[in-house]
Amino acid sequence: MADDLLVIIPTRGRPQAVPEIVKAWDDTGASADLLFCVDKDDPELAAYKALAKDLADDARVRFVFWARKRLCGTLNQAAVKNAPNYRYLAFMGDDHRPRAATMAWDARIRECLSGGPGIVYGNDLLQGQAMATAVAMTSDIVTTLGYFAPDCLVHLCLDLVWLEWGKAMGRITYLPDMVIEHLHPAAQKAALDKGYEECNSPEQVASDSAAYHTYMQSEFHSDVDKLRALVAAS
Repeated sequence: MADDLLVIIPTRGRPQAVPEIVKAWDDTGASADLLFCVDKDDPELAAYKALAKDLADDARVRFVFWARKRLCGTLNQAAVKNAPNYRYLAFMGDDHRPRAATMAWDARIRECLSGGPGIVYGNDLLQGQAMATAVAMTSDIVTTLGYFAPDCLVHLCLDLVWLEWGKAMGRITYLPDMVIEHLHPAAQKAALDKGYEECNSPEQVASDSAAYHTYMQSEFHSDVDKLRALVAAS
């Protein structure tokens, strides 16, 4: 494989997050590649394109500009496209920040996943072990299932699925001292904006919750069979 770890960051309406995330990479000595996925209809598209131009010389950083597919759809598109070229794939929201207290956090991800198929996540200082709000996995999970998260979901409950996959595989690691902070309004670390209002609306909560429960009662079982076979073959 040409590269080892790619962090996929779907982002919308928050171009100011890009330099903050790149700085977090610099502050923590991270060498993982960064892929910012931007919607073509983003109201801040011009700002994102200017940032892509400014960061063109940073070999770690790439941008893609795609038709909007919401968070899960965008994440899946990027993951499936890049899985053949990376050993490990990770997801962070544009409101996640690796913190300098955890130097070389990406090296720890590589170490944890080097033994075969698996999932690893750190402490977001909000949900902790309860939810993998930022997560990394071996790319063979994506190629085996055909997605990074079930495509019946739009924005919510992805982190719950990742936990259940990892538990069912017997291959999940929580690193409480690997801090990837989630700057979310629920923690009073960000102001509500249109993005938060949309993804946390009562309608979205109800829709993704229903889709999650349906998935767990149906396709989850066949996905787990595939994942366990992947582990057995490793």
